[in-house]
Amino acid sequence: MPHMDEEAIKANIAALLKRVRLSAKKSQRVNPDILVLAVSKNHTFEAVQAAYNCGLRDFGENYLQEALAKIEALASLSICWHFIGPIQSNKTRAIAEHFDWVHTVDREKIAKRLSDQRPEGMTDLNLCLQVNVSGEKSKAGVSTEALPDLITAAITLPRVRLRGLMAIPAPTDDREAQERAFAILREAYESARSTAPNMDTLSMGMSNDLEAAIAQGSTIVRIGTAIFGPRDG
Repeated sequence: MPHMDEEAIKANIAALLKRVRLSAKKSQRVNPDILVLAVSKNHTFEAVQAAYNCGLRDFGENYLQEALAKIEALASLSICWHFIGPIQSNKTRAIAEHFDWVHTVDREKIAKRLSDQRPEGMTDLNLCLQVNVSGEKSKAGVSTEALPDLITAAITLPRVRLRGLMAIPAPTDDREAQERAFAILREAYESARSTAPNMDTLSMGMSNDLEAAIAQGSTIVRIGTAIFGPRDG
């Protein structure tokens, strides 16, 4: 795992927060509150601690075993942990027991397992439904056509709370193409709120496309490289 010193991470976070603020201002966002989710996969406990020391409180992990080790090692910190990787059925119990958010729910079976396996006494598990906005068969995510049925199923489940939608569009440096992809998710979200009016989250945008995501209404940007630098793997 690569490791940056705390001063470098601090400088990166300051630059990132400035990008987010300027993007929100340029987009004339009515509600400019945008959560920076630090994507800490393949980065060290020390890097997470450094980002935490710089004021970040939300961290996203893709790989369950790596995440569980970090959650245990950093249990003394007030971290909100987000699972943002693909979910296999045999991983749902550990995810339900250890995370605050899950961004990658793309089928009813997974939503139901997370609901059934969320321990009694814990706060409801926050869910985002992953939508395949690129239409690529190889990409994870529910289709926009199947999304309404998944929303209808998710809002009936106990011990989970449907917060919104998430997408990982095909990577491109074309700003217009970036915005088109994010607009698909925003439009799906706006349409879905007639069924799920309590949804409040659009999880979209990463280090290379956060400006386009914010312009289209993102409320959570998932940032790894711009905080921690390049990662191995």
